[in-house]
Amino acid sequence: MKQEDIINLGEQYFMPVFQRALISITHGEGVYLYDAAGNKYLDFLSGIAVNGLGYNHPAIVSAINEANQTALHISNYFYSESSVKLAQHMVEYSVLDRVFFANSGAEANEGAIKLARKWGREVKGENAVDIITMRQSFHGRTMATLTATGQDNFHTAFGPLVPGFKYVPFNDLEALKSAIDDNTAAIFLELIQGEGGVIVADQSFVDGVVKLAKEHNILIIIDEVQTGNGRTGKLYAYEHFNIEPDILTTAKGIANGVPMGALLAKEEVANYFKVGDHGSTFGGNPLASHAALATQQVLSEPGFLEHVNEMAYYLVTKLQELKEKYSVINDIRGKGLIQGLVLDTKSGPIYQASMDKGLFVSATAGNVLRLLPPLIIEKEHIDEAISIIDEVFGEMK
Repeated sequence: MKQEDIINLGEQYFMPVFQRALISITHGEGVYLYDAAGNKYLDFLSGIAVNGLGYNHPAIVSAINEANQTALHISNYFYSESSVKLAQHMVEYSVLDRVFFANSGAEANEGAIKLARKWGREVKGENAVDIITMRQSFHGRTMATLTATGQDNFHTAFGPLVPGFKYVPFNDLEALKSAIDDNTAAIFLELIQGEGGVIVADQSFVDGVVKLAKEHNILIIIDEVQTGNGRTGKLYAYEHFNIEPDILTTAKGIANGVPMGALLAKEEVANYFKVGDHGSTFGGNPLASHAALATQQVLSEPGFLEHVNEMAYYLVTKLQELKEKYSVINDIRGKGLIQGLVLDTKSGPIYQASMDKGLFVSATAGNVLRLLPPLIIEKEHIDEAISIIDEVFGEMK
């Protein structure tokens, strides 16, 4: 089909919940995507931090082909070798002890909320089910995760919301202290608020969270849906901050494009889930587990994360050069290969102009241009992206 025909058909049949670009992607190779009109794009979006290993990666292709020759799905009434090995790998490369596999970040966060509430009720008392989240956070689109999200614009028109959530400003320790009471079960936070504008947690705030959690017997849930799987230069962002979560959620880059999420927890917390408390029809099926295990094995190869950090340093250096050149750039913030250019203008037009010139990026939080390149990028790809962004800023009036 021609690109125009594909777009027209989509406009006719899709629900109007996405503001899609008028582009139909046909395939990808490495760090590039191609559309139905034959155009080539450098991808610094990675499917919103999903395709960390880029496109058509041989390890992922091989894993999916292997799964296709066995059984793509068997249900969680049975064990499968790929899901068991994946669980083992994820535990051994984290500070957590038990794993539950889901299909998305929102589902992983739903599971975390349920686990924290059951733990609170059984450990602290019947009413100890409240969860404190951060303003500008983003935790998902289901009703509980939507409520957990600390942005009022996501709540509009979907009330009544799920009770039991409180919101405090990110990096405001005094506000967090004031919100804690006997009914608090958990503190739920992203260490880098990606959708909120690539806002990084202050170390002093994180230290305070740890202290308060110990003092009040409160769980720490860390949402690494976007920041996990090597995105920040470590396998998980918590490794940067001297904090160990009681519960961790991750998704996006876990299986390099195959839908999957994971909920991990410390043994003493995970054991509050009993048979029948939670479940998922598709979660951790052989297809997803094959792809995820292959992805995780690549991420843990010697030198892989060193490469991510090397590329991140080079990218930030080049972004700093842009900042010095253009006064419209107020700040650069992020870790590893999640970086945000904070602008004194709306980021939407920059996003559109970059796409028109063959570069995919993301506009978020109104005035932030978010860069989420594949973790396999090389310096020449960074140079290409910076050249396009430079050209876009140079054309602004």
